[in-house]
Amino acid sequence: MAAHPSHPGGTGPGPTRRRNRPNVTMLVALGLLIASVILFGREGSDASAPSDARHAPQASAPPSTTAPSPSSRGPSRPLPRSRPVRLHIPKISVDAPFTPLGIGATGQLEAPPPDDINLVGWHSGGVTPGETGTAIIAGHVDTATSPAVFARLDTLTKGDVFDVVRADGRKANFVVDDVETFAKNAFPDERVYADANRPEVRLITCAGDYDRSAKDYTDNLVVFGHLT
Repeated sequence: MAAHPSHPGGTGPGPTRRRNRPNVTMLVALGLLIASVILFGREGSDASAPSDARHAPQASAPPSTTAPSPSSRGPSRPLPRSRPVRLHIPKISVDAPFTPLGIGATGQLEAPPPDDINLVGWHSGGVTPGETGTAIIAGHVDTATSPAVFARLDTLTKGDVFDVVRADGRKANFVVDDVETFAKNAFPDERVYADANRPEVRLITCAGDYDRSAKDYTDNLVVFGHLT
């Protein structure tokens, strides 16, 4: 399912299984450190896994950020603040709408709705894709019964491209810098969620094995990208 940044990683997981949680204090899960997003399940996951095995991200919540001044200019031509409307990742046939994700009572980023397999979430308290800083986008890898929007996220490689259509009509084009998998119990919040001096983005979902006792995946997959 989708992931939740917990301080992102809720990309705070979605349906049955989620991924990382973002960290707020450091950007931390969608912000300065958006905790990792926690996603549920993934393609090929055991369909017998409990459907209620949805978990909130375990990272701290991402810190809110202030939109940069329209006059600011960075190395990647930052765009003004505007909410994301749709995510396109041609290589893996992703064409999905966005839903805003907030920070829950536990301090973790909430996950996208668990029953919508074609939906991604963004940390609405952080920067929007295309702004200077680190934007966090989370999605489920699968549900209890079906692969979800980020089921093939692990097939992306350096140099692949994707884009975010924004409410202002502009399209923010990104290129993949790196794709890495981290154990949730050793998630590098600062590295993933730290603020940036150019427009960057993180795509987060769950990965690794499904831990039945914890009702969660053991790892988080993170795609690092920047505006082109």
